[in-house]
Amino acid sequence: MILQNRGVSYKQQAEFSFVTWPFSIKLLWAPLVDSVFSKKIGRRKTWLIPTQYLIGGFMLFLSQHVDQWLGENPNIEILTLLFFILNFLAATQDIAVDGWALTMLKKANVGHSSACNSVGQTAGFFLSYVLFMALESSSFCNMYLRWEPQDEGMVTLPGFLHFWGWIFLITTTFVAIFKKEEESRDGEHEVVHNTDINTAYASLKEMLGLKSIKTLSIILLTSKIGFSATDSVMSLKLVEAGIPKERLGLLAVPMIPVQVALPLIIAKYTSGPRPLDVFIKAMPYRLMFGFVAAFLVWITPSLVPEASQGLPIFYVIFLLICYVIHQVCVYCMFVSVMAFFAKVSDSSVGGTYMTLLNTLSNLGGNWPSILALYFVDPLTWKQCIGGTESIDNTCRNTTERDLCMNKGGVCSTIVDGFYLEVLICAVIGFLWLSWGAKKINYIQSLDDYAWRLSKRRK
Repeated sequence: MILQNRGVSYKQQAEFSFVTWPFSIKLLWAPLVDSVFSKKIGRRKTWLIPTQYLIGGFMLFLSQHVDQWLGENPNIEILTLLFFILNFLAATQDIAVDGWALTMLKKANVGHSSACNSVGQTAGFFLSYVLFMALESSSFCNMYLRWEPQDEGMVTLPGFLHFWGWIFLITTTFVAIFKKEEESRDGEHEVVHNTDINTAYASLKEMLGLKSIKTLSIILLTSKIGFSATDSVMSLKLVEAGIPKERLGLLAVPMIPVQVALPLIIAKYTSGPRPLDVFIKAMPYRLMFGFVAAFLVWITPSLVPEASQGLPIFYVIFLLICYVIHQVCVYCMFVSVMAFFAKVSDSSVGGTYMTLLNTLSNLGGNWPSILALYFVDPLTWKQCIGGTESIDNTCRNTTERDLCMNKGGVCSTIVDGFYLEVLICAVIGFLWLSWGAKKINYIQSLDDYAWRLSKRRK
């Protein structure tokens, strides 16, 4: 959004989008993070401490130059390079933290790591995105927080980077000095020694060959088909219906307490031996919510005929209730899956194991969403109504739409592809659930050794 406000073209924004790649490909170096470390410093601190110091240093460096690179002609190349490196460091930190969580907690409490993860991500999203974007906006600050208007927001990007750069350096120093990394806890976790890189990547290959992982992979790659239309298209349809996207964005603010509290509440039910029971119980409600989403999209033009003039309070309340219901379903499934990952991951290669499972989970959400977005238009049936040449004009492309308007007609939607997708996805989702529930119960019944590498089964 900052780049958009600076007049950066979509082509340049596409180039900048490469900065997110490290989180998608971190599995490539996760075995390295698991296998190479200093026993004196600690297996996870070997990577965590340097990467966090580098992140803090990078933020301080960027704070001195980012305004120059975001000037009238933004230097996208240097920004892409530096933020790619920053995200590479953050992804490496992510691997180390995921692995450390498996051994930091007792075996009986390892399921709580998913709640900590969810709460931390929500708090981070609020501080680094919602709060920052609000305080960085001069219009928001002038409207709600100031008596006298000013040209800049209360927080600038350089100031934000400078502040959090120092926070990273200070907190990392405290972790380095005061947090001792224990090699094992009550004999529950194996003491791991340095291994060569070839062995580390061989372990990754062995993980992919485990029967339990193959079954879990199929579950993760297919479980989100049933609600892909709702997750990826609903908000876009609301914007298309006239709801300003900034109003939808503001819904994130009242949702923050809900998103922080939910993982803590759900953790009570996911920290036991069968965390995926919550996943199975929540899935039918999330599938049924698709019909609520379709109804919301359908009724919005009637309830809000003039969205540009403001949203009626009853509609905002209805919209917020819908979002709360959706988030409850989403978090129940997310926290239960993360808890299961923590439960079954082999702590000897914990960083790689968690990274592999998270990558599969992300892929399972991405490809159905892409297809759902792609097929909305092909499944939508339109017809040119009125005009002198409306016969056989289905308004499929810009030429037909322009022809319809030039002849005095109006392109009317006969069947919206979103509604068809919701129905198709729900049918697929319930069929999947009848199969998937059995598979989920099966993998939850497996002994720990079914998830361990061969060297740990002895």
